[in-house]
Amino acid sequence: MARRIAQSDIINIVSKFHEVPKTVRFFSYILSFSLSGSSKLDKKNINEEDKLCNSIQKMGTTFIKLGQFLSTRPDIIGNEIAKKLENLQDKLPPFSTNKAKKIIQKELGENNYNLLLNISEPVAAASIAQVHKAQLNDNGTIKDIAIKILRPDIKKIFNDEIDALMLLAFLIEGIIKKTKRLKLVEVVFLLKEITNLELDLRFEGSAANEFLENTKNDVGFNVPKIFWNYTSENVLTLEWIDGISIREKEELEKKNIDTKTLATDVIQHFLRHAIRDGFFHADMHQGNLFVNENGEIVPVDFGIMGRLDRLNQRYLAEILFGFVKRDYKKVAEVHLVAGLVPKNVSVDEFAQALRSIGEPIFGQSVKDISGGNLLKQLFEITDKFNMQTQPQLLLLQKTMVVVEGVARKLNPETNIWETSRPVLENWLKETKDPINSLTETIKNTTEVIKRLPELPEIMDKANQALTYFASGQIPQNSNSYLNLNEKKSEMITLRNQTAIGLLLLVILGLLVF
Repeated sequence: MARRIAQSDIINIVSKFHEVPKTVRFFSYILSFSLSGSSKLDKKNINEEDKLCNSIQKMGTTFIKLGQFLSTRPDIIGNEIAKKLENLQDKLPPFSTNKAKKIIQKELGENNYNLLLNISEPVAAASIAQVHKAQLNDNGTIKDIAIKILRPDIKKIFNDEIDALMLLAFLIEGIIKKTKRLKLVEVVFLLKEITNLELDLRFEGSAANEFLENTKNDVGFNVPKIFWNYTSENVLTLEWIDGISIREKEELEKKNIDTKTLATDVIQHFLRHAIRDGFFHADMHQGNLFVNENGEIVPVDFGIMGRLDRLNQRYLAEILFGFVKRDYKKVAEVHLVAGLVPKNVSVDEFAQALRSIGEPIFGQSVKDISGGNLLKQLFEITDKFNMQTQPQLLLLQKTMVVVEGVARKLNPETNIWETSRPVLENWLKETKDPINSLTETIKNTTEVIKRLPELPEIMDKANQALTYFASGQIPQNSNSYLNLNEKKSEMITLRNQTAIGLLLLVILGLLVF
């Protein structure tokens, strides 16, 4: 994996928006050498964009996810590379249709399999699964459906890759002390837990169902229906949606669909789901968004969904609205209350730093904002104020960047702040409305009465839970915490064994030579 990273152009891309340490460049240079001449020949025969795309594809599922994320940010990596990386969204090499049919038959049983008609060749293939169009004989009614099938052996392949990545993160944290605050191991562990849920399509079906319930009254947003009788751990069946991929801007305009309105809708729907419902689609790259004939946004692939509790919903809305109102002191105070910055940080100094980010981009359209420079400044500020990575907010932060990238491609003139303002204003107004406050109080009171016998135990745990939440840590009595510690112990043992092995190798070399 390390050699593949070194032989790709990832280091060069990262260096465009953040200075890469000399030690990393040195090891990358060493690892990029190959004993065979074929790789050098390959490099001459293909351009840089294709070389990077091929390298990411070879590195496996985890890096393909990274490539999908980068494909939405041409402002950071450049238009040519972003265009090539779009292939990683849904145009990867598929496995055979015959193998797919065998998996469907095994998973759904002979009777249900016989009710499926005209199973097509793969219409989309991504890192974890591929999709086939088919028809379903539903009590005499023929319905068009989409069948999503996990790649064979993907669970083992992914977990092997993520364990290697976790070891790499562990070594980086050990070598480069400043990366400790980034909590790289916890971030990779969180990715593992989230994606393992994605590898059980029954969970994805459940997420899609909940998403449908939350958004059924949202004008311009349409979540496909799940067919539960034709869904299992490795197969997911949902209604087929005829639509155009949101990345096909020219095709959308030919259908007289207003792409400027679409750009606004993408941002507003995401914000609405995050702050109103606390449940949002966390993989909103162009390959997962379609537009139907009515101009409605149709999301697909519900394997990675994000959640926010009521407190974080409130923090998110207050922070974003603070930026919209240019009230940087309020934004700084919310950061402090939420535990996003250490308690000893000066509110005024932090507000000044936030102002240095907000003012240069306020009122500008996204085409005039350099994503690379903005990211560089954000890195510098998080370092200056020792801001810890918050694993519980990671999906939210990543999705916000992707959604902004999708909107940027649809309409480079989009003004993020003005687009966000109505959603934030409406939600904050509703949550402060006396009737809604009373309803929420009654709801919370009912829950308290139900759990009154457990009150002493709850009170004992409350302070500890709040402390962990504020620091962005995983609670020590949770299964996730135990699993994470077990992984860390394994990596420490492996590191020690590797060090001893290298030492013995050096001693042996000295004795022999």
